[in-house]
Amino acid sequence: PAVTSPCKILKCNSEFWAATSGSHHLGAEEAPEFCTALRAYAHCTRRTARTCRGDLAYHSAVHGIDDLMVQHNCSKDGPTSQPRLRTLPPGDSQERSDSPEICHYEKSFHKHSATPNYTHCGLFGDPHLRTFTDTFQTCKVQGAWPLIDNNYLNVQVTNTPVLPGSSATATSKLTIIFKSFQECVDQKVYQAEMDELPAAFVDGSKNGGDKHGANSLKITEKVSGQHIEIQAKYIGTTIVVRQVGRYLTFAVRMPEEVVNAVEDRDSQGLYLCLRGCPLNQQIDFQAIRSAQATEGRARRKGPSLPAQPEAFTYETATAKCREKLPVEDLYFQSCVFDLLTTGDVNFMLAAYYAFEDVKMLHSNKDKLHLYERTRVLTPGNTAPTGTHPALWVALLCLCWLCLL
Repeated sequence: PAVTSPCKILKCNSEFWAATSGSHHLGAEEAPEFCTALRAYAHCTRRTARTCRGDLAYHSAVHGIDDLMVQHNCSKDGPTSQPRLRTLPPGDSQERSDSPEICHYEKSFHKHSATPNYTHCGLFGDPHLRTFTDTFQTCKVQGAWPLIDNNYLNVQVTNTPVLPGSSATATSKLTIIFKSFQECVDQKVYQAEMDELPAAFVDGSKNGGDKHGANSLKITEKVSGQHIEIQAKYIGTTIVVRQVGRYLTFAVRMPEEVVNAVEDRDSQGLYLCLRGCPLNQQIDFQAIRSAQATEGRARRKGPSLPAQPEAFTYETATAKCREKLPVEDLYFQSCVFDLLTTGDVNFMLAAYYAFEDVKMLHSNKDKLHLYERTRVLTPGNTAPTGTHPALWVALLCLCWLCLL
């Protein structure tokens, strides 16, 4: 029932990368084989041209093919059968460590100062947003929305309805544009969508291009088709993208200096990771959850939905989420909310992996868990791990009465 894009450019990119992986290390006698792969790539893009007219990744691929044709003196006429699959030989250029110092953020920008402050942003589930300031929101944001937009990169997500007739949405497409930066990297575009989580940029490469510091940007596949990691060392940034069930999750670790590197600060209102979702797109997460608990049944966002084969009650959703998320923080509560809203157990895994990414990427281990009431207690909307927020509220009130 979810909306999918008929544009299959990611499939073309993946086939080309699989066919030519490591071919830049081969001798001149292998050039015809590379040209054959290029012609097959071009043929694949032509087949999907009609459905990809407005797709950024498609146009990037077409221009990239033309450039490679010229660089390798390839004829547009000739065989298009796919050459044999190759594996990267030892000593691949992605393992080189001789990049310019400017292409290593901590070495270049902070050579004579303290370690930079890192921040985290994540998006997962139906969808739940944790901003760079540790604000936690549940949002509608159907359609395309900018998640990050600064001087170094842009991230855009597209959220589509999970079920017909429901305002429950999840991330079905993700586009990341790394802008060209000095002698470090060329502009690179990464794109993922439902059932397509490539381990390469849209041009088939896995690093920052032909510049000397290209290896300061690279993609690593952690779990095929399920988990990739992008390291952008030249801006001190790590990005994790996962496919959980049919939908995507996003997490990033980024220095504050990079987060705030925006020329036009007036445009930051559209920068969800920094400013959060607009008020008219936010959902009162706790109010809906309380109503669900009180009524003991699934209350869904938007119009009523037909009963699902594996519909959850509040009690069964709570029990299911506790299997993976024992601490009843906002990740746990978002899990319960999503199971009630969608009936899809994969949303439990999305919340679980989102918290696992927080543990890996967040620089302040005291702020991993977020609780709904702690904003009146301490900055950052955090509470000590494993402590129920209601207890802290009670203790605070008791202390205040004692002072009176």
